[in-house]
Amino acid sequence: MTKIYLVRHGETVDNVNQIMQGQTQGELTPAGLQQARRLADELAGVRFDAFLASDLKRSIDTCAVIASRHGATVVTTPLLRERDWGDFTGRYIPDLRGLDFPANVESLDALKSRAREFLDRVARRYPGQTVLAVGHGIINKAIQAVHYGKSMPEIPRMGNAEVRVLDVE
Repeated sequence: MTKIYLVRHGETVDNVNQIMQGQTQGELTPAGLQQARRLADELAGVRFDAFLASDLKRSIDTCAVIASRHGATVVTTPLLRERDWGDFTGRYIPDLRGLDFPANVESLDALKSRAREFLDRVARRYPGQTVLAVGHGIINKAIQAVHYGKSMPEIPRMGNAEVRVLDVE
């Protein structure tokens, strides 16, 4: 059994400003860095075999803070990227309420397929190990939905620098 500590990145400038980040890099706020440090303190006693992060800066930076406490490096993967919001990317979130999704928004099927591929890859590459994986709100929700066999709305929203533990076979 592989244990995954699934983490959402720390607070970003765009989170504060309610901007749809999608697959943009993002920048942690000072509060976001503090959230990552606090989580690193909480997880200091856990022995991790690998530290994985989305290849987007906000996740890499969050993961690096935690990995540094363990003297480890971060491995990035596009499988942990946030949902591609297409033409909604960079827009003010309250302005998007009630609008139809543009055709270039990543579908839920594609998102869940990516989540399944991530879970399968981690189970294959890290059997019986403990992995910390830093992603984003929607991809983390998809990973949990696939893992538990639930719909996306059934998975509670993750806060910034929140961790959930999954046992993967």
